[in-house]
Amino acid sequence: MTAPDSPAPLTPVETIRKALLGYRVMAWATGIWLIALCYEMVLKYGFNNDSLSWIAIVHGWVYFVYLLFTANLAVKVRWPIGKTAGDGGSLIASKRQLIRHAEKITRGSTAA
Repeated sequence: MTAPDSPAPLTPVETIRKALLGYRVMAWATGIWLIALCYEMVLKYGFNNDSLSWIAIVHGWVYFVYLLFTANLAVKVRWPIGKTAGDGGSLIASKRQLIRHAEKITRGSTAA
């Protein structure tokens, strides 16, 4: 038997939109917790105040969830693993390209 000539079905646009929204929300949340982490580091190392040490743990978990949302979006838009992982092995290495690609798909443009 031969493989069919038609390409595999594309991911529905609404599914991509939902994945992109989740990615954006988690990107903002991660950024906000990163700012809080910077504040905590200034207090800890600049003023010897260790009262906000829990922020590092929260930021770490939020970042982990952000990476899961990034991987979910990459799968939905069929982003190649090389572009998703990037040269440094980080899922966020190509996040701008990933967002642009997903937005092009949700706008109906087929050129990627």
